[in-house]
Amino acid sequence: MNDLRIISFLPAATEMVFALGLGDALVGVSHECDFPTPAKKLPVVVKPVLPLEKMTLREIDTAVAARIGSGQNLYQVDEALLRELKPNLILTQNLCEVCGPAGNEITAALKCLQPKPQILWMTPHSLEDVFQNLRELGHATGRLEKAEALAASLRERLRNVAVRTKSVSRPPKVFCLEWTDPYYCCGHWVPEMIEIAGGEDPFGRPGGDSIRIELDDVREFGPEIVVVAPCGFGLAEARRFAGELVKIPNAAISPVDANAFFARPGPRYADGIALLQRLFEEVPTV
Repeated sequence: MNDLRIISFLPAATEMVFALGLGDALVGVSHECDFPTPAKKLPVVVKPVLPLEKMTLREIDTAVAARIGSGQNLYQVDEALLRELKPNLILTQNLCEVCGPAGNEITAALKCLQPKPQILWMTPHSLEDVFQNLRELGHATGRLEKAEALAASLRERLRNVAVRTKSVSRPPKVFCLEWTDPYYCCGHWVPEMIEIAGGEDPFGRPGGDSIRIELDDVREFGPEIVVVAPCGFGLAEARRFAGELVKIPNAAISPVDANAFFARPGPRYADGIALLQRLFEEVPTV
């Protein structure tokens, strides 16, 4: 595609764009697109409707459920800015209404654009889907060869981790939290990350949505490590939320940067797997 003008509604897609050397073609982003650093200087085309920075996790969970239940949008697209930027490729998703603008919001925003841009839907449920999203972006932008090379490099990193974890006598018992009030287990690609890193999390839902988990069930399982990876938050917030958790006997509490390594299905997920491997290696097992 000549004269690329890309708008990304997804932090993971933004990271992929830069990884393929297309940063100069990116003309607009979402409020969450903060990596790499140049992304933070671009016009913000979409923002959340809710004042998330002023709300507790419990309040966010309740408000989001109410808006979704009543058919209301969670994001506001700046249609005037969208028209001004004249994108010919928009990167978005239809996986999770909470994670970014989804079907209804995109359909409404497109009404203001002429000619209509190409829409690339990135809706991964697994790590293999992430590879596919990368290839699709490479194909749409004329960077397929570079996308394939990046995918091959990521696969090699996963194989190297898998070789190391094969020698572990017993996988540590893991509980990964994608939300801490109320408790939500991990879903989609994150359970795969835990498995590759050598852990065992029976609450994880590979390829599926995260769901609420009862504390009594977690205590009965008796995890040796609790990974605190609150979706939409970085390490500082994860540490704060981890400090507020009800104690789970004999469990190490490990807050991580969900935004960087877990919640965003982009190239840095390989760093997340390496991080999990290091954490699991530190867990004493009998």
